[in-house]
Amino acid sequence: MIEMNVDSIRVSLMNYQRVVILKEKTAGRYLPIWIGPAEADAIAVKLQEMQVPRPLTHDLIHTIIQSLGAQINSIIVSDLNNDTFYAKIVLDVAGKKVEIDSRPSDAIALAVRVKVPIFAEEAVLEKAGIMLDKETGKPIDAKDTEQGRRLEKTVNPDEIKKMSAFKDFIDNLDLSDLDKGK
Repeated sequence: MIEMNVDSIRVSLMNYQRVVILKEKTAGRYLPIWIGPAEADAIAVKLQEMQVPRPLTHDLIHTIIQSLGAQINSIIVSDLNNDTFYAKIVLDVAGKKVEIDSRPSDAIALAVRVKVPIFAEEAVLEKAGIMLDKETGKPIDAKDTEQGRRLEKTVNPDEIKKMSAFKDFIDNLDLSDLDKGK
């Protein structure tokens, strides 16, 4: 598992779809994940430390988990299958590790509230992780990187073909201001 940070939330100008961009904590790979507008807002509100008059859904979930005596330890972006990302919320319940199936957007919204680590499985990063050209800020063609050559050997060609819409979407995002400070 690779530890990730929330780098940013982006909006595609083509279709107004939201994308949360996770960045590998100790390297330069990024993991873009499509999310809904409500989840994007829930993540952004917490990242920007905005105060809301009433608890949002993810605040409520956190309160319920705490009230039941459990603690959120981390979240894991655990799989990518047929263009759908999967995640797990890892809880400590009376000293026992419990993993709860979740959408990544909900898990990330909880993670930023509780300030717990966000991890991604290496297999997910190999399928959907991107590297950026340091000069242009544009995604590097995966075939031109060691990661891309490994990907071609390990991922079924049909799965790569299914991800073509995802690749087109990512190629059209303006990521030129990533890594330019916050």
